[in-house]
Amino acid sequence: MVRICTAYVEVFRNIPLLVQMFLWFFVLPELLPEAAGDWMKQLPPPWGSYLPAVLCLGIYTSVRVAEQVRAGIQSLPRGQMMAGTALGLTLAQAYRQVILPQSFRIILPPLTSEFLNCIKNSSVALTIGVMELTARARAMQEFSFQVFEAFAAATVIYLLANLVVVLGMRWLEARVRVPGLIGAAQAPQAGH
Repeated sequence: MVRICTAYVEVFRNIPLLVQMFLWFFVLPELLPEAAGDWMKQLPPPWGSYLPAVLCLGIYTSVRVAEQVRAGIQSLPRGQMMAGTALGLTLAQAYRQVILPQSFRIILPPLTSEFLNCIKNSSVALTIGVMELTARARAMQEFSFQVFEAFAAATVIYLLANLVVVLGMRWLEARVRVPGLIGAAQAPQAGH
């Protein structure tokens, strides 16, 4: 089972997002049974490209998050799991009550970056016809001939969306931080 999971993660993590987007859009309907492939090809215009884009971004991001969670768990000392089982916790209880809360605090900064990347990676869906923010800016530019204004607006919207994620994740990091355990080191105070 571990080898299957590792292979799954390695395949989806190491194929470039643009290539995966094309595979989900053009190749997947051909690999599915005929009825399912025809159904996918005949979805109405916004959904015909939206569904493969969401599947692609979801799986691409999920394998990256899985690697971050794995690294967070492996960064903890083995004694943490041993302590949990010594207290009589089952394996599931030890993960839920000891390991995952600690690893969650460790992986919050990389998860913030991954959320930001997911927002930015959504612009790749433009290549298969999804009318996302970049495509809307492009359409607006073609209609109004105001290139600077269209892409400046898209840039500001991306910036604001990412700023909301950063501020939200900073708030979450501050809420779950255990003083003295993990987190930004505080400057030493005079006399200490």
